[in-house]
Amino acid sequence: MQSRYTSDRMNKAKVESLRDKVEGNELDLSLCNLTDVPVKELAAVPKATVLDLSCNNLTTLTPDFCTLTHLVKVDLSKNQLVSLPEEIGQLYSLQHLDLYNNKLTTLPLSFCQLRSLKWLDLKDNPLEPILAKAAGDCLNEKQCRQCSGRVLQHMRFLQEEADKERERKLLKEKEQEKKREAKQREREAREREAQKRKKAEEKERKRREYEAQMTAQAVQEQQKKKKEDKKKRASQNQDKKKVSVSAGVPQTRRSWCSRLFSLLLRVLLLLIVGATATIGACRVTELKKEAFCVPVNLYTDEALSWARGLDVVQQVIQKISDLQQ
Repeated sequence: MQSRYTSDRMNKAKVESLRDKVEGNELDLSLCNLTDVPVKELAAVPKATVLDLSCNNLTTLTPDFCTLTHLVKVDLSKNQLVSLPEEIGQLYSLQHLDLYNNKLTTLPLSFCQLRSLKWLDLKDNPLEPILAKAAGDCLNEKQCRQCSGRVLQHMRFLQEEADKERERKLLKEKEQEKKREAKQREREAREREAQKRKKAEEKERKRREYEAQMTAQAVQEQQKKKKEDKKKRASQNQDKKKVSVSAGVPQTRRSWCSRLFSLLLRVLLLLIVGATATIGACRVTELKKEAFCVPVNLYTDEALSWARGLDVVQQVIQKISDLQQ
């Protein structure tokens, strides 16, 4: 706290000291071995519009020096200035600037904004050739006035060129940005396409796996069905064999019985045929007088008599008679 109070007292003392040096609107700080410009103290003395800082040891000016916009005339001759601040263009009231015998090679582009500048001296500075040519000799008042006009014109040209260059850079940067964006879009499109292709491949792989699974399942079901059919046929064949084995003996017996019955029918038929032929021979032919035919005819008459006595036979005979009439 005490340090701050001491600093304020020193600054106040410096301001009072500067005010003591002000004569009218002029402040002379030449030959003071200054290495820095007391900007804060100068800002506290706004009526000092003419400032003499010549013959000091100044190498640079701080940017806050350009806040002293009340300055109209500044003498910085015979210092060691190697550059001016980029904000020098803010000194819009400056009309007279003496930079004689310093170490300047260039001026900041904002120098072209010093529209009120009417007088400029750049003698004995290691200026760049083009700037030195624009500045001229500055050997008298007229040449110094001409110097301000030519230098301002030159700096405006440089400012325009810088603006054009900046525009070209901006345009180039925009084009590069567009190219980067286009490449980014292409890369994103390729990534989306690759992702889409990957999804399609994954889907196709799953589809094939599903089809293979269904095919395998169908084959298994078919094989299972074949096994079941085979087992069923084997079971049916086994049942048929059992049935044929169980029915084999009766069939054999039936076949022998049928053969025997057929033989008996044939024998009976032959006997009937033989008996009919014998009866016919004994009743119709001349053999009826023979001794072996007598009993045959007798038995035949008795059989016919017996048959006529049957109701069924009489009905048949009656129907035959009716049909003949």
